[in-house]
Amino acid sequence: MSGDAWFTLDWSDEGVVLLDQRILPEEEKYLTLATVEDVAQAIETMVVRGAPAIGCTAALGVARAARVSGASDLAGLHADLEAARARLARTRPTAVNLFWALGRMAEVEAEAASEPGATVASVGEALLAEARAIVAADVEACRALGAAALPLVPEGSRILTHCNAGALATAGYGTALGVVRAAHDAGRGITVLADETRPFLQGARLTAWELDRDDIPVTVITDNMAGHLMRKGEIDLVVVGADRIAANGDVANKIGTYSVAVLAREHDIPFYVAAPTSTIDADTPDGDAIPIEERGREEVADFGGRPVLPSGVPVRHPAFDVTPAALVAAIVTERGVARAPYTESLAEQLRGA
Repeated sequence: MSGDAWFTLDWSDEGVVLLDQRILPEEEKYLTLATVEDVAQAIETMVVRGAPAIGCTAALGVARAARVSGASDLAGLHADLEAARARLARTRPTAVNLFWALGRMAEVEAEAASEPGATVASVGEALLAEARAIVAADVEACRALGAAALPLVPEGSRILTHCNAGALATAGYGTALGVVRAAHDAGRGITVLADETRPFLQGARLTAWELDRDDIPVTVITDNMAGHLMRKGEIDLVVVGADRIAANGDVANKIGTYSVAVLAREHDIPFYVAAPTSTIDADTPDGDAIPIEERGREEVADFGGRPVLPSGVPVRHPAFDVTPAALVAAIVTERGVARAPYTESLAEQLRGA
């Protein structure tokens, strides 16, 4: 990222450090979270959001649990870490990177605890090293997938995004916005149309903030403008992130993504998904098996701190929807570009082919 230095997440001896995304773009404020409960609540309340960033935050949260554990032996530490992982696992059910990261941390704990002469301190250091490795690998993966996507982005492309899949949704650089950044850095002369993404406005508040900070041309549109602009020939391609990709290529992403994909198919516009391989869930066969989080009423019923619905009227608030693989032109990961049939190409990606 160019411009003034900022970061999404980090580790400090005082706790897990997160940029509070709820108050962007009005204020840039960092929170230092000293307990696992603080970290869990930050994920639930969307201080941090985006599947890769949630996974990285959870890994740092487990490392923090080890740091503050008062256990005197490995059995006590294990109990504390089990409780930490269980609490973090309850935060956001759709984002598979969360469970991937927690699984990695559990494996490292087991390996470190089995070492001759293992202590509470040595296991804690191993967990911190792994959390830092997960964070670093996420940034590397985002840069690699951005480079891999370059052949998909013609000169002068006008790119539509949905939600925020940028540095704010990852440990840095971004997935969908990693594609945008790579194309911009390569001198492709791209411009971005960012869906505002109701109800939490991640596109308007976060994507626009990121790209404006990096001097990448961006214009915000309301979610219901995309079809009109596609019909007018003002959008060349769509690129989005993902919170979970099923084995067959069905993609769960922020609510409204499916509608964009349907519109893109109708107007013969390629619809691309960018995500690290940690977002691919080989154990979930298709989109129907992906759990969809339902969030609270207030995010829909309130706007800018003011109620916009009659008090007695209920809302529906699924946070994600599923885009069928048939609507996805390609899925880009740090290992390259996968195309249909996704059951084969994604399996190859996971094998590292």
